[in-house]
Amino acid sequence: MYTGVINNRRSVAENTTEGNSSLKLAAHNTYRRDPLNHFHRYTGGWNITDKHYWASVAFTAVPFFVVALVWFLIFGLSLICTCLYFCCCRKAPYGYSRVCYALSLICLVLFTIAAIIGCIFLYTGQQKFHNSTATTLRYVVDQANYTVENLNNVSHYLDEAKNIGVGQMRLPETLQNKISDIQTKMSSAANTLESRTNENSKKIRRVLDFVRLALIILAAVMLLLAFVGFLLSIFGVQCLVLVIVGWLLVTITFILCGVFLVLHNVVADTCISMDQWVQNPTSHTALDDILPCVDNATAQETLLRSKEVTSQLVGLVNLVIGNIANTNVPPNTPPPLYFNQSGPSVPNLCNPYNSNLSNRTCASGEVNFNNASQVWKNYVCEIKKVSGNEICTTTGRLTPTMYSQMNSAENVGYALNHYTPFLVNLQDCTFVRSTFSYFSANHCPGLRKYTQWIYIGLVLVSAAVMFSLIFWVIYARERRHRVYTKQFMAGH
Repeated sequence: MYTGVINNRRSVAENTTEGNSSLKLAAHNTYRRDPLNHFHRYTGGWNITDKHYWASVAFTAVPFFVVALVWFLIFGLSLICTCLYFCCCRKAPYGYSRVCYALSLICLVLFTIAAIIGCIFLYTGQQKFHNSTATTLRYVVDQANYTVENLNNVSHYLDEAKNIGVGQMRLPETLQNKISDIQTKMSSAANTLESRTNENSKKIRRVLDFVRLALIILAAVMLLLAFVGFLLSIFGVQCLVLVIVGWLLVTITFILCGVFLVLHNVVADTCISMDQWVQNPTSHTALDDILPCVDNATAQETLLRSKEVTSQLVGLVNLVIGNIANTNVPPNTPPPLYFNQSGPSVPNLCNPYNSNLSNRTCASGEVNFNNASQVWKNYVCEIKKVSGNEICTTTGRLTPTMYSQMNSAENVGYALNHYTPFLVNLQDCTFVRSTFSYFSANHCPGLRKYTQWIYIGLVLVSAAVMFSLIFWVIYARERRHRVYTKQFMAGH
């Protein structure tokens, strides 16, 4: 059964070994603990459709999730205990430490500055990450669209070939039927490739837009929180709501640190996988889910039909040239064999293929696809219509109608021959290999760097705001005690 675009890439040679066809990409880098498999090592390689892969890569972020949980519980319990203390057994504050007051103020300033720097780092990183991923996604989609467009162009020229006639001759009916069959397969392959690529790109864009918005909001809120918290602390204003909001935001930020560590590792795994696939382009791998190859059987048949149609069209043209245009027939011979043709012989069109469809070198005196129409134009005669037939009235061996038909056949043959390298590349999946090679060389470094920027920015922001919260409480306490102590000493 025909599938158009397949999940398993096939090489030109179908006898690829099983070991090569089941290559596990980035096996060394993905050798991680799998919590879904009793914490045994994951050995399946890079595979974004495998839940065990995601579980193993998510496990690398467990330290951040643990920190988030510990922070949430400890600071939450501390808040509860503090509130209960002030509500139930509040006493007048007395005494304060100048060293503790000064150190808490210095630390508060430093951690507020660190939080601001982290927010700037986070915002810059997400902006560059979004631009890089958008460019990467656009490149992959453009490559898929380029392939789809070329497939549709080849199908269009094959369709034109079915309708071309030179004189009274056309392509054999059997070949026309083969063309119709391969057109159906090509259309299915192009539609499947286009729909899968567009569907995947839309999903990725939605995720990227959500991530971008979330990071922008987080950076803005954390920056505002750090700045407002610092100002309130300096002016001695206590705001329990602000502390609670900061407590929750720090927890969320630590969780996001883990999420972006996972994303950073997935990007690194993907880039390594692409590098390895480029070295083994005939392998069946999980990368088929990103950009699938066209079914090898379809690509082979398309290439074969393209060559066959080109060769047959050249044969039709040369048959008309040899048996009609260049033949000096008696004047009493009825048209279309006789139309008062005279003058130098029309050169044959070079057939780029031998009878076995291997490449052929043009013989001396033949015209090629690049200059045929211009050369043949010199052999066109002026005509008059006699009983509906074109008869030459000047020297020449081609009537305008014959020239037009030959030119149409030559144009279609030229177009199909022009797409031969594309079909060869399609057959061995070169277009996917080129895409992944370019992606690995030009986009992977940026993606790795910018996910790391976001990851570092999140760590810096979460840590800075976490310590800022702690020193908000300490500084506010010391400031309150300091004010009370001064008032107490002034009264005595």
